[in-house]
Amino acid sequence: MEPCELYIVRHAIAAERGDEWPDDTKRPLTELGITRFKEVVEGLVWLNVEIDEIFTSPLVRARQTANVLAQGLSRKPSVKILEPLAPGHSPASVMSGLAQAAKRRRIALVGHEPGLGDLAAHLVGSRRALAFKKGGVCRVDVQGLTLRRPGELVWFLPPKALRRLSH
Repeated sequence: MEPCELYIVRHAIAAERGDEWPDDTKRPLTELGITRFKEVVEGLVWLNVEIDEIFTSPLVRARQTANVLAQGLSRKPSVKILEPLAPGHSPASVMSGLAQAAKRRRIALVGHEPGLGDLAAHLVGSRRALAFKKGGVCRVDVQGLTLRRPGELVWFLPPKALRRLSH
């Protein structure tokens, strides 16, 4: 099994839930969310992050975040939908889906809380979920796309820190 770098990314700031967006799956990013997340991506570039593939939840706000991420990286990685990244799926279902779909070893996963926090905790062997702010990113290195052995939390940065790196 080859080691993998997993970049776990919470979607950027989205429109508020409410009457304007009765279907939560269609809520888009706000202009502020897009602007700030572009700065987050610049921070990732400053950290020399390279990503080969991006997998995203099918929800609009996550897909938009994944596209901003792809456009901001020099390699312009492909963006693919991974259904288990939608809310309500277990870490095991995410990793099972990823093991079937992933072709490369530097992978970004774009999704939602609390699922991403549970996934990150599961990957590093923690009983407590990691709390992701909107636009926050962590890197977990794993030995293959299974849940057999805990991975290593390399870094976990809130969006504000990543935006500061971009300046």
